[in-house]
Amino acid sequence: MVLDGQLRQSNGVVVAASRVAVENLTVKGNTQNGVLVTGSAKAIDGAPGEGGYDTGDEEVHFVESFLVSHVTATGNGLYGIYAFSARNGVIEGSYASGSADSGIYLGQCKPCRVVVRDNVAELNAIGFEGTNASGDVYVVGNRFSGNRVGLTTSSDHQEKLLPQQGSVIAGNLVAANQQAATPEQADGGWGTGVGIDGGSDNRVIRNRITDNANAGLVITATQDLPANGNQVLDNVFTANGVDVAWTFPTQTKGYGNCLGGADTRTVPAGLAALAPCPATAGSPSPSGALTGPRPPRGIPFTDVAAPPAQPQIPNTAGATAVPAVPALPDLAGVPAPSASLLADRALVRVS
Repeated sequence: MVLDGQLRQSNGVVVAASRVAVENLTVKGNTQNGVLVTGSAKAIDGAPGEGGYDTGDEEVHFVESFLVSHVTATGNGLYGIYAFSARNGVIEGSYASGSADSGIYLGQCKPCRVVVRDNVAELNAIGFEGTNASGDVYVVGNRFSGNRVGLTTSSDHQEKLLPQQGSVIAGNLVAANQQAATPEQADGGWGTGVGIDGGSDNRVIRNRITDNANAGLVITATQDLPANGNQVLDNVFTANGVDVAWTFPTQTKGYGNCLGGADTRTVPAGLAALAPCPATAGSPSPSGALTGPRPPRGIPFTDVAAPPAQPQIPNTAGATAVPAVPALPDLAGVPAPSASLLADRALVRVS
């Protein structure tokens, strides 16, 4: 089934009730979101803030228990698949491209208990974005390639439930995130694989992070929200501008961040020796300056290349039962992927 908003509708599908599954759909041509899962009335009404929704004094209300599976979200004006003020859910087996903000977005949940797995997000401004999303967030086994920025996890005053904490980013391919034929990222981001901005206690483990022209992974902070206690372990870094950069502002130092298990080129130099894992509690994190390449001009989200055919779930005659609480991945069985991860579902080639 194809739901085409023809640039006349804000959202393709809106889920505002619990225990709902969205499956086997293509959603495109919406001025805001392909699929929106939310307990926020302001989000449904489309009250935009900087990079998302400014919900003002609205109380936080969650949609509980959701599933988005085998959805193709392409050519939407804000997010492809957007879970905001929603928890206990799974986003899996889906494809997102041509999003002017991010292909997949998870925001304002604590504890989230959300699993994002086996998805392809390419040719977006950002592949995956997690903002103020804390507690049992697992981003595992995805392909974030050919965006302007591959993946971010951050804290933002535009949303509630500050600060962001406690995500696991494991077993993903984060590659070639410097594509010009993509919508421009609002903050001018380009050429970065993974970005942590004001997020703490995240684990970035066993990912393949390659061919990102600016940097493979950047940890930084906002003027008042530090990034503390992040662990970067056992990742494979190749062919990035620099592999790892820590760039904390003078006003907001980082503490307890660590880097281990990889032979990397870093800013400042020698990070693996200066801040090895496990970190000493409360130890100040080294910091340097990173000057990246100037991003090229982008293209309208309506002009992004059409996606390849995507697999569908077979035998879907009956209703899907959505569990109250999703099972969380066993990280022991999650290796660093090869460059061919989910390549049969992607346009952007990775070497």
